[in-house]
Amino acid sequence: MTPETPAQQPHVLLVDDDLQLAELMSMRMTSRGYRVTVEGEGKAALRRLSQERVDAMVLDLRLEDMDGMDVLRAARQRAPELSVIMLTAHGSIETAVQAMQEGAYGFLTKPFHDHELMQKLTHALERSVLRREVAELRRRMGEDGEPLLLGVSEAISRVREVIARIAPTDATVLLTGESGTGKELAARMLHVLSRRNAERFVAVNCGALPPELLESELFGHVKGAFSGAVREREGLFGAANGGTLFLDEIGEASPSVQVKLLRVLQEQRLTRVGADVEETVDVRVVAATNRDLSEEVAAKRFRQDLYFRLHVVPIELPPLRERLEDIPLLAQLFLERTANRYGLRPPRLAPATVELLQRYGWPGNVRELIHEMEAAVLLAGADELQPRHVPRLGQALERPPAEAPLLPGVPGGTEALPSLREARDAFERAYLAEAMRRSNGSVSAAARMAGRNRSDFYDLLKRHGLSAADFKETSEAGATRPAPRDP
Repeated sequence: MTPETPAQQPHVLLVDDDLQLAELMSMRMTSRGYRVTVEGEGKAALRRLSQERVDAMVLDLRLEDMDGMDVLRAARQRAPELSVIMLTAHGSIETAVQAMQEGAYGFLTKPFHDHELMQKLTHALERSVLRREVAELRRRMGEDGEPLLLGVSEAISRVREVIARIAPTDATVLLTGESGTGKELAARMLHVLSRRNAERFVAVNCGALPPELLESELFGHVKGAFSGAVREREGLFGAANGGTLFLDEIGEASPSVQVKLLRVLQEQRLTRVGADVEETVDVRVVAATNRDLSEEVAAKRFRQDLYFRLHVVPIELPPLRERLEDIPLLAQLFLERTANRYGLRPPRLAPATVELLQRYGWPGNVRELIHEMEAAVLLAGADELQPRHVPRLGQALERPPAEAPLLPGVPGGTEALPSLREARDAFERAYLAEAMRRSNGSVSAAARMAGRNRSDFYDLLKRHGLSAADFKETSEAGATRPAPRDP
């Protein structure tokens, strides 16, 4: 492993007029790989903050030239993202509460154990990194911009680098990755960092609409084009003219829509449904899918020419399980965001909770982490988030894997064998549910996967007591609904 250079090492500013203790603490921190600067006066520490970047500050409450609380307030004004740990030999509950209200990250009373300080310092540095990253993205995107694709892992850093490099161009981008990894966030980031950011960003889920409605939504229609077309509609390409159009779940687009998309991408021209003349549009297209489109092309379900036209710049969003070092940072951010929304004090992550979060597999990725932290804030009611406050994760890790049956619907072991009809019905129902899950509740897409027409597929769903609504994601949170109940 390549050692960190001084510029890469976390920089800790240690402010204490007890120079003997400061030297001892500095040695401990340096042995952990931190770069440490020691100052014995508050004014000197504030000058240091103005001259160079500091990742965390360890500050004594009693200094010869200044009160530590005054130093804390001034430091927070200079560097709002800075995490400060307060030290005092004169600790009291009132002082600790005041320091925390003034923005201190932590509070230790002398004498303290080394591991207490190092543990707080580790968490303080993680928090500073996250806050600095949020501040930088907000600076680049505007104060009201949503912080996007946060994290310090190499995997997400590579994604951000590619986005920053290609955003100023008009190249078509294909975003791939599992559900919940942030494909729409990446698309918005491409738009915000592009020359088109003054115009609209328009998004549509191609799997959420029937083919005929999707075609009208995308390209627009003229009055009288079909039953119910009582007025003209410009369509989403028209609405996004000059800006960016995000086509989510592009693999669900019907063949007729695929043909018209190819025409727009190649010629920047389209024809509204029912119209006789073409119109010119200037739209950058960003598409996304959680499928392997090359397999869809091989199976003749997706046009090869359209695939090549979309696949100009492919970007794969990594799953959360491959970003372990990002999990504590993201979890703390989501805790703070939820707490601020409800006027609550955000809890800190206990080390045991961090370990639990990093052991869990996160099949729902960042979206699932957001939901879990929201629930934890509302239910915990504690200053520190313990594993008991996220019981679902612990239960999932402790649950032994079920013995898989040899065939779907046919139990293994010594259980009674069902009749052939019962087994066939169980398999058919499981197959239908899986097709609907993969299509995110789109009956048309599920029917195409199954090689059946739409009306036959509807009849099968009805016979097995399945509803498309059971498999659709919610519009805001994106969490899948509970699995359908047996009839």
